[in-house]
Amino acid sequence: MNRDEPLVLGIETSCDETGIGIVRGRTLLSNTIASSMDEHARYGGVVPEVAARAHLEALQPAITAAVADAGIALEDLDAVAVTSGPGLAGALMVGIGAAKALAVSLDTPLYAVNHLVGHIAADILTGDEVEYPTVALLVSGGHTSLLLVRDLVSDVELLGETMDDAAGEAFDKIARILGLPYPGGPEIDRAAATGDPHAIRFPRGLSRASDMAEHRYDFSFSGLKTAVARWVEQAEAAGEPVPVADVAASFREAVVDVLVTKALDACARYGVPRLLLGGGVIANRRLREVALERAAAAGVAVRIPPLSLCTDNGAMIAALAAELIMSGRTPSTLAFGADSTLPVTEIQVAVAE
Repeated sequence: MNRDEPLVLGIETSCDETGIGIVRGRTLLSNTIASSMDEHARYGGVVPEVAARAHLEALQPAITAAVADAGIALEDLDAVAVTSGPGLAGALMVGIGAAKALAVSLDTPLYAVNHLVGHIAADILTGDEVEYPTVALLVSGGHTSLLLVRDLVSDVELLGETMDDAAGEAFDKIARILGLPYPGGPEIDRAAATGDPHAIRFPRGLSRASDMAEHRYDFSFSGLKTAVARWVEQAEAAGEPVPVADVAASFREAVVDVLVTKALDACARYGVPRLLLGGGVIANRRLREVALERAAAAGVAVRIPPLSLCTDNGAMIAALAAELIMSGRTPSTLAFGADSTLPVTEIQVAVAE
């Protein structure tokens, strides 16, 4: 195995995107993503069984496309990497089965890695050196997590996470309340563009002084979701038109305020002048704007990978495995399965002795 610049294929199937990525060391060669989002749109959210079947159909074509795009042959690979968790169990099982089969057939080492840590590793593929420690804010449809990363391959600490709906789920549910299509994130963003973010003061979950001792870095969006729903219901009951743009903008502002405030508080508390943003919700324009503006005022440098590397993708999984290989970590055994609640502290699973 080439441990200096390993050629790694990564497989990511934790939710509704089939991601196949190929890297050589820290260089991105291909990033192929097949999304089943359109199939879930009719249900207003991701259906696990539909996602798993979509992965089955997309995996082989996606691997073929990624290999062609990278200009390599499967036999050239130094390792195969796959997301072991967290994520949807059925969806994870499809990717894990494919990765094991590929690794065994090629007699190639296999690395089973953590999906959330993969989002951090995506930043390595930008070509810039990543400095540690860094605070990482990961915001996606299924996860909202605040992490302290002292070392990507050995020391990732969970500072806080969502206690109910993730931010992305909250966007989807509020979009439904406002009569907007799925997925809710882009639709809320579009509607909010002409709205007043200060028109309605919606609650900021777990931000009161009484919450700080136990939930300083945790997130909760269920109360916000309920507050928006009640506000809309009251307007409709009074026969008043619902100002969709203002509601969307005010809701978005509440979410963004909580995310950025807690992330920058973590930077200050731990003395880390660096903040990494990752996850699909980072595509939200207002979140990026507020994070950059408030971080600059606080003297914190913000890193945001290209949006194609923020959403779930195989390249980030390959990148994390490449870092593990270059740091001398041994491969995983075949004795692992899908772990839908894999803790972020487990960067690699089933490590060979």
